[in-house]
Amino acid sequence: MVETQPKATACVLCECNCGITVELDGRRFAKIRGDKSHPASAGYTCEKAMRLDLYQNGPHRLTSPLKRQPDGTYREIDWDTALDEITARLVALRAAHGGESIFFYGGGGQGNHLGSANALALRGALGSVYHSNALAQEKTGEIWVDGRLYGGHTKGDFEHAEVLVFVGKNPWQSHSFPRARPVLKEVAADPARSMVVIDPRVSETAAMADFHLQVAPGRDAWLMAALVAVIIQEDLVDAEFLTAHTAGYDEVRTAFRDIDIPAFATISGVDVDRIRAAARRIAAAASVCVYEDLGIQQAPNSTLVSYLNKLLWIVTGNFGRPGTMFLHSSFALLAGGSGGGSGAPRRRSSGAARLRKRVLARTVTAAAATVGAALPALARVDALRPGVEAGASALLDAVVPLAGGLLGGGGGGGGNRVTPVTGAKIIGGLVPCNSIADEILTDHPNRFRALWIDSSNPAHSLPDSGRFRDAMRATELSVVIDVAFTETARQADYVLPAASQFEKPEATFFNFEFPRNVFHLRKPLLEPLQGTLSEPEIYARLLRRLRVVDDATITRLRRAAETGRDTFGATFLATVAADPGLAKVVPFLLYETLGATLDPAVRGAAVLWGVSQLCALSNPKAVGRAGFTGRGLTPGNKLFDAIVASPTGVVFTDDTWDDVWQYVKRADRRFTLDVDTLLAEVRALPTARTQWTTPEFPLVLAAGERRSFTANTIFRNPDWRRRDREGHLRVSAADAATAGLSDGDPARLVTATGAATVTVEISDMMRPGNIALPNGHGLDFPHPDGTTTTGIAPNELTSTTHKDAFAGTPWHKHVPARLERVQSAANAP
Repeated sequence: MVETQPKATACVLCECNCGITVELDGRRFAKIRGDKSHPASAGYTCEKAMRLDLYQNGPHRLTSPLKRQPDGTYREIDWDTALDEITARLVALRAAHGGESIFFYGGGGQGNHLGSANALALRGALGSVYHSNALAQEKTGEIWVDGRLYGGHTKGDFEHAEVLVFVGKNPWQSHSFPRARPVLKEVAADPARSMVVIDPRVSETAAMADFHLQVAPGRDAWLMAALVAVIIQEDLVDAEFLTAHTAGYDEVRTAFRDIDIPAFATISGVDVDRIRAAARRIAAAASVCVYEDLGIQQAPNSTLVSYLNKLLWIVTGNFGRPGTMFLHSSFALLAGGSGGGSGAPRRRSSGAARLRKRVLARTVTAAAATVGAALPALARVDALRPGVEAGASALLDAVVPLAGGLLGGGGGGGGNRVTPVTGAKIIGGLVPCNSIADEILTDHPNRFRALWIDSSNPAHSLPDSGRFRDAMRATELSVVIDVAFTETARQADYVLPAASQFEKPEATFFNFEFPRNVFHLRKPLLEPLQGTLSEPEIYARLLRRLRVVDDATITRLRRAAETGRDTFGATFLATVAADPGLAKVVPFLLYETLGATLDPAVRGAAVLWGVSQLCALSNPKAVGRAGFTGRGLTPGNKLFDAIVASPTGVVFTDDTWDDVWQYVKRADRRFTLDVDTLLAEVRALPTARTQWTTPEFPLVLAAGERRSFTANTIFRNPDWRRRDREGHLRVSAADAATAGLSDGDPARLVTATGAATVTVEISDMMRPGNIALPNGHGLDFPHPDGTTTTGIAPNELTSTTHKDAFAGTPWHKHVPARLERVQSAANAP
């Protein structure tokens, strides 16, 4: 029976997480619409969200823990047996090789981040220090650059910008900012506004652009450097902005003033007059926004291009005003600290961090007597006063990684930490994805010996899938938590079935808006499928087995939580002050204590109390303007309660444009432009390598193109695609003719890593020499007639050896390849 009352939730297919409403027919999603009450998306959604029932329901769902047998098959086992065996093996590995041998991968992708938040407690209990997720094959180069320029994450006010610039980005398909398609249409229809697109393909967005700079694959660095050089050499910079708000511009000007712009244009494959015209349009605009994405972030020189892209809007002064770029608040960052600077003065530790510690310390001290009276078990808390500062610091040391690096762990933001075997840079707390297999497939004594994979499918999504499968089978223990028997699950020793994203409280930390930033805790639409558990409950059961917190502490904190938020807050902080080791398992502690007093439907969100407190203490004015006021822990308590109660998104910070500079991490609030290592790369461009194709592999394959009916791999059922079900290979007419191929022909696609039979689609979108496969294909799905594979899994063709020199990110969008003619698919090997 259809429930006529729509329930609010959100789409889980991209970082926008647009609000939607769902009408249910039993467990089926009968009708899906955009949620007009959502404060961020305001009713907008693309067509992909309308198909979410095919994620929620189907034969792909797991309903029992599975254990791999010696012959490679899997046997269902009960939850207690699975968790007992896993706990025993984790403890044995820790005893033999240390917690650092246990590697965690995951973070829930585009829709479920709370599981990873609770995984932090298991990592803390085990002493696991190495972790990664998909950001480490996408965004760590940009994170590294952001850290050196200003220490935060930037985004743009695209809706109000005069000029929009997209670098390796097709927002018509990949979205990434609110109301992407309506905004693109508005800009295209307005003669006073312009769009600049840098892309080898004539994408849907490029076709709407005033300036499509159709760069040759892999040559983006020369094009971007030429754009910046035009602005500097023609003195089109915003000198007033640079003087007032930056440091190191003289070094930048020196590096760009002698660039041979016509020579760089020739290398890039774009006409020099076209480059000059685009640069002048950007410089003349009253407001400009720039967005880079995977088209360049998974291609040669990606970290350098991130730097050049940001110089483009910095030297023209496009920051801190409506229609320009901005830094923003974060409810919880997606990776650890962005990284250190290049000799720039940083804010002293006596700033915001020490202020937060003092506030927490004062709160605990002032509340000690009250708490002691209310809870006799805490009568000793007065004796803790001399150590309260240390205890609050210990809590913050745990909560900062929780709320300041929730999916990536804290530390190592600047690449100062390295991996134990290959010495790869760890940026934002994340091990480079290209290095993971190499950290396992070795006899090095410090190799990773266990893999814990949470709601991710790296055996499909990371480069060279075959090598990752080998790595999984080489570990002494591998555990996968997921809703489906994925390609990764099929290599694991144990598979634990999770409740779906609509059967538990869930959220993401893609909170990138300004001046009003929004966080949405999605409430469960359905009870968990029988036999499944939420990730917070899975982690809690494991941690109970590890006996990381004594029963008396749990009882004391539950009693405090039953008394009220203020009592709980003071008791919680005092307890951690007495035993700072508890800071390592804060998510578990909150789940077991505060969580037990919440509505059972949102118990898994108890971890957000700590995040809410840090958010309120870090952004007191903006949180206050959003309506969460008071002293001590009261604003954080109010924010947490609002998030738990609201069916839709909650505005957690309300800034003004005057506040934007407070998010710059330098003590003097200036941008640091002279990043020595990257300026050296700029100076080396005239003689740098420009080509990675060879006579054997003359084409450049973009492995993972966004299309109308591609999404992340949580959609396993191919029926969700209304077109391009098989995922054809897009090829230019010239390349098809060279290979003797016609539209619809089968062909053999070959790279240094592997080969696959594809169906050719001749497309005007493609530049000669550039071919493209869609993302999200190549997933096994059980049909009534047996298991089949639909489309090509792109990472059977990609390599771990082609990667960015700074961040180690893979070149998924620049894979040397060739096409061979075959008579039919049946003849292909």
